[in-house]
Amino acid sequence: MNVSMRDQIAILHYAAPPIIGGVEITIYYHALLLAEAGYRVKVIAGRGEAFHPEVTFQLIPEINSRHPETLAVGQSLAGGHVSPEFTSLRDGLIDRLRPELTQVGVCLVHNALSLHKNLPLTAALRHLSDEGVTSLIAWNHDFAWLDHLYTPSLHPGYPWDLLRTPWPGVRYVVVSSARRARLAELLAIPQESIAVVTPGVDVERLLKLEPLTQDLVEKLDLLEADPLMLLPARVTRRKNIQFAIRVTAALQKQKPKVVLVITGPPGPHNPKNLAYLASLKTLSKELGIAHKVHFLYEYGECKKPLIVPDEVIADLYKISDLLLFPSHREGFGIPILEAGLVRLPIFAADIPSIHESAGDMAEFFDPEGNPHQVAESIISQLASNPYYHLRRRVLDHFTWKSIVKNKVVPLIMESVNPHGFRE
Repeated sequence: MNVSMRDQIAILHYAAPPIIGGVEITIYYHALLLAEAGYRVKVIAGRGEAFHPEVTFQLIPEINSRHPETLAVGQSLAGGHVSPEFTSLRDGLIDRLRPELTQVGVCLVHNALSLHKNLPLTAALRHLSDEGVTSLIAWNHDFAWLDHLYTPSLHPGYPWDLLRTPWPGVRYVVVSSARRARLAELLAIPQESIAVVTPGVDVERLLKLEPLTQDLVEKLDLLEADPLMLLPARVTRRKNIQFAIRVTAALQKQKPKVVLVITGPPGPHNPKNLAYLASLKTLSKELGIAHKVHFLYEYGECKKPLIVPDEVIADLYKISDLLLFPSHREGFGIPILEAGLVRLPIFAADIPSIHESAGDMAEFFDPEGNPHQVAESIISQLASNPYYHLRRRVLDHFTWKSIVKNKVVPLIMESVNPHGFRE
């Protein structure tokens, strides 16, 4: 993504990483991925510290909802009194925030426009928004006026009404469709005017993927594969890899994102195995799926062969959709056991050793049969597998990377205030 070096994004909240919390996690991933996309990112918070070299951190203690002055003003406001200390704190925050936001095209503000945890901050942001210093995107996780625990501390008028009236020129964001309906009712604005941007998951961190696995996932775009089929085997003729390639070709008509990963190198005991590998690559090319069949052996650094370690094989089981195992002969079939341990659907050759390892818990096929029939079996089985569909849903819509790319960046691009960039 080509982004001008002047494009600076601010993210503002009471607290920031390494403070632990749902909002702080969101800030962490938004900041890192926006920086990775080429934005200059500044996090402004009342608590926290610098957490990444590519993300600027600005501490303003009075933004902290637990700051002593904020707490004292909050107690007065809870009783319905707008004290001189409120005005002083608000004006001080205006003065502190103005230079921080003047060079910012968009500021993502978390909760300060919907919660009463620091009303001087809310009032300061309203002043700066009206002044046109920057554009605000209001990220609303919770709503004070809709929470019976908070409403006793709220009163009609300023500044409490700032939390239940729409601000001119501000883009509102919520984390779910259910929250959108509630916010639309509170602000009396159309639901369509409120964006829904959910939290996400970090696949690599959640699954504890090895650095080499992460490199392969990035290089081969494996998380985009649908389905991702794993064939953990050396490249030898008895593994019947050509059948797996033909199944892949048959699948691509209905599953255009299908990918086949073969983990092992050519078998070391027969020099003809290199010729077999070459024939498999030729077959993939002839079938038009060379870009969908990956022999990991070929992805070593500096064009050296890659011998995939066991830890990476284990990772590939975690991220794959199914095990495809078309061997003509096997002594026992250890990959069947490994796939079973991670609950991976198994499509395997109908040979005695596989029956011994899988029992009747695999989908069996004739290793000399029709690849199109195997492809249809895979499609049918995956269609009725809710875990496959949920996994696909998560990978397509709920990873932090996809959320920032498909939701956050478009919001920023439509909200950016060109007047915020001043020489």
